[in-house]
This record gives sequence, C-alpha cells and structure tokens, in this order.
Amino acid sequence: MVITVPASSANLGPGFDSIGLAVNRYLTLEAERAFEWRFYSDSPELADIPEGKDNLVYQVAEELARQLGKELPACEVKMTSDIPLARGLGSSAAAIIAAIELTDQLTNASLLKEEKMRFASAWEGHPDNVGPCLYGGLIVGSHTEEETDMVHCGVPDIDLVMAVPSSELMTKKARGILPESLQYHKAVQGSAVSNVLVAALLKENWELVGKMMVRDVFHHPYREKLVPGLAEIMENIQDYGAYGAALSGAGPTVMCIVPRGKGEEVCEKLQKDYPQFQVQTAKPAPFGSNVRYKKLTAKTS
Repeated sequence: MVITVPASSANLGPGFDSIGLAVNRYLTLEAERAFEWRFYSDSPELADIPEGKDNLVYQVAEELARQLGKELPACEVKMTSDIPLARGLGSSAAAIIAAIELTDQLTNASLLKEEKMRFASAWEGHPDNVGPCLYGGLIVGSHTEEETDMVHCGVPDIDLVMAVPSSELMTKKARGILPESLQYHKAVQGSAVSNVLVAALLKENWELVGKMMVRDVFHHPYREKLVPGLAEIMENIQDYGAYGAALSGAGPTVMCIVPRGKGEEVCEKLQKDYPQFQVQTAKPAPFGSNVRYKKLTAKTS
C-alpha cells in the first residue's frame, strides 16, 4: 500500500486556525503487512523518526482503530518525505492524514472524507492543516467539540515561494507566546480582515489577498519576534513582485503568494537579500491524500 499526502500552509495571515493551502511537498508511506510494527526512512527530514509504536503514525492509527472497534494489523512502514519538519508546513498534519488512510485501508472501514476530516481535526485541534492534506487545494474550516465544518475552495492559480529558516520552531512554543485574550475591538478588526481575505481568495483578487495577509492581528504581532526577518519580508514583499507574505502555520517558514510564472524570479531576489533563509519555489497541491496498491516483486533465491 502506498499513501501520499501533501504538505500544507495554514492561516495565510489572518485566517488563523481556519484557512489552509495544500503545498506540493509530500509525505509517502509504503506499508506492508508484518509480524510487528516498524517504521523506517532514508529521508534526511525523517532521520530521527521513532521506529516503533511511539511513532505518530501508529499512535493516530491505533486510536482511530480503537474508536472504530477494529483490529489493527501490524505493518512495516517506509516513510519518505520532503516536507521540512517543525517549519510550519504541516508535517504532523500529513502524518495524521496518512495514519487515517492507513487505518481505513487496514480495517476496511470505508470512511467518508467528512469522517476522516472530523477525526483529524479532533486530533489536531483545528482544521487548517489537516484539511488541505486530505482534500488538496484551498480550504476554509471551523472546528469545535461538537462538529467540524469545512468548505473546499478549489486550487489557486498562483505560484508560491517559501523562505525556510535553518532552525526549527516547535508549535508549542509558537502557541505559548500568544495572548490568552484580545480586546473586543481588536477581535472585530481581526475578524473583518479575515473575512475580506476569504472573499478576496474566492474572487481571486490576489492584490487584495496580499494586502490582507499582512494585516493579521491574531498571531503575527506576537510571533514575529521568533522569526527574524519575518516583519521585514512582509512589509517589503510587494517590492519583490509578490502579492503578499505570511508566517506559514506556526512558523518559522514565510510563505509568499506570487503571480503564476513569477516564482523563480521572486525566489532569486529574496534569496539574495535573505541568505539566512533557504528560499524555494512551490505550487499549490491540487490533490489531497491518495492511496494506491502496487504489486510486490517475487523474491528469488
């Protein structure tokens, strides 16, 4: 069984814990039935993954199987990934979705996408990363203890440029720096900006999208101190030919929205001025998680 899941970039600025975009970097699981669980990888990004039942994929898969009342047969799983870990590109969300797909296949549960989305959001706590990993493209969603609602908004016709720092930023630290509450007028302002961002995305008004991306009040003002260069890039990003920029998820990657066909040009300019980042081009991933089977080649003695 081969499971492929794209990366994701959450928030796009003011769409905090609600908006997510699939990115064409991928986690791939190749799973075969085995006597006991084992995970391994030759990808540099996964050099230190847990090899046994402390692996996130197993933990998610086992919990889903428990909730379904199903037995989870053991597998040997090769994991391959070009999604940078702890960089705000949904590496954990991709693993969660991969685990759900794995369980669905191993237990013949035949889960609906909506059921997969609900479980993934409950595990993650919000839908903005897991949604794009599952559906591809752009999603807008909300999640509460009672229900998860999501709208798939197609695949944006744009290029992406990612400025990826060498250092990691754990989500727990990035979450911990946020305030417990916002003043009422600040929350109203943030909601208005987020609403305009969604409307602009749906209308493909990319100049307005870029304008809204840098007006976030929910997390940028607090997290920018954790990512040197973020505030400067957001302030000057249009000078490089991009529409806008925002912290990707909890960071520290800076995600730039760029006119189609201009990705390489913007990438080169940013790399020259910000050598502390590894700047690279990307595109929105049009499809979410995929499962396929391949025939094993018979071993000869």
